[in-house]
Amino acid sequence: MTDQTAYKRVLLKLSGEALMGDDAFGINHDVLKRFTTELKSVSDTGVQMAIVIGGGNLFRGVASATNGMDRPTADYMGMLATVMNALALADALKQQDMAAVVMSGLPVGPVAETYDRNKALNYLNDGVAVIFGAGTGNPFFTTDTAASLRGLEIDADVVFKATKVNGVYDKDPMKHSDAKRYDTLSYDEVLEKRLAVMDATAIALCRDNNMVLRVLSINEQGSLLRAIRGGDEGTIVK
Repeated sequence: MTDQTAYKRVLLKLSGEALMGDDAFGINHDVLKRFTTELKSVSDTGVQMAIVIGGGNLFRGVASATNGMDRPTADYMGMLATVMNALALADALKQQDMAAVVMSGLPVGPVAETYDRNKALNYLNDGVAVIFGAGTGNPFFTTDTAASLRGLEIDADVVFKATKVNGVYDKDPMKHSDAKRYDTLSYDEVLEKRLAVMDATAIALCRDNNMVLRVLSINEQGSLLRAIRGGDEGTIVK
């Protein structure tokens, strides 16, 4: 934590779909550049940053092919999609002169380092952004759960969940103009009201380990930096 920031070390959960922009699938170059510009502005404050990224933007294109597959096989395919996104994000960050490394929950040889908690902590302490790919490395677990798990493992001060809207609402704000945003919620409230924040396993993991979760919009320029500096952004779940 610095004089200008509310946190010392953060974990950001970024969906693969967020990288598509208005495209049907894949990675939109302009969106990727906008994200990395914002991440660089956060890194410049001295905050240590880790990122868990999903794979929906790439896996969507082959999802129909998984019909009839057993669940573990389909999940492993999804994990490999997250590794590709992680590599693209790391490369884009390096083009912003921001040091970044990819660590994978699955061993993928020369493509990325295999996840190691001690190495991840050393990278973060040296100011290197760590991007976690392949989720937890296990089938039946979402990248939301991976974000909660990695956030706890690296002793993050907060887990940020980046969404299309600025926080958690009582109903879908994209469909209901009278939807109301929650400023704060308890984890039990999220589970009881079945609010679409993260899956139940991820929420329970944060709750049971007193990890603060903050939900905000990645599409609002500067929202992450404002939250890092203690601004009133999104919804806080604790």
